[in-house]
Amino acid sequence: MSTPDFTELRRQMVTGQIVSRGITDKRVIKTLLSVERHKFVPEGSMHLAYEDYPLSIGEGQFISQPYIVALMTELLALKGNEKILEIGTGSGYQAAVLSRLCRHVYTVEINSTLANRVEKLLKSIGYNNISARCADGYSGWQEHAPYDRIIITCAPEQVPEKLMEQLADSGLLAAPVGSDSQELKLIQKKAGGISEKNIIPVRFVPMVHKAEPEY
Repeated sequence: MSTPDFTELRRQMVTGQIVSRGITDKRVIKTLLSVERHKFVPEGSMHLAYEDYPLSIGEGQFISQPYIVALMTELLALKGNEKILEIGTGSGYQAAVLSRLCRHVYTVEINSTLANRVEKLLKSIGYNNISARCADGYSGWQEHAPYDRIIITCAPEQVPEKLMEQLADSGLLAAPVGSDSQELKLIQKKAGGISEKNIIPVRFVPMVHKAEPEY
């Protein structure tokens, strides 16, 4: 079997799935053309990495559809100097995309198998402005707060209060919210409270707490 032309597949992905659906941020588009999505999926799925659907990455988790990655990234309105907290590292692809558009990404993954795999992968590729840890995302990463932006790539029934506390004033948070019915929301923290905007219906894996120890 011949090796796929991943550069051409990325171009087709961006043209057919991203730009055609209304993504206009030039920095986001340029980043999606350059980040090698096929390196973030299992070897047997590399030829499918640029298709228009999520892919299994094992452990019951998925790499999101390319358009959803692009949409959530564009919603964050990144200028280049932001500090971002990502909850749900998963494959590492979303963190890699964000890292090209901001100052630093702090990413938290609850599944130790995925967390260890992604940390090694990101270092091997050379993403040096990403810090990863294995922990319960409901607690965020207090040590580096506040964050200019927060992105959640798994669905809580409600946005955890600790994450809102770690969001900087005027900061933006993008997250799928809900259980049976989920809505992608963009939330902005303001001095007088928060503003919340529904974007589109979505379907993400649930956001879970780390299991309590048994005695």
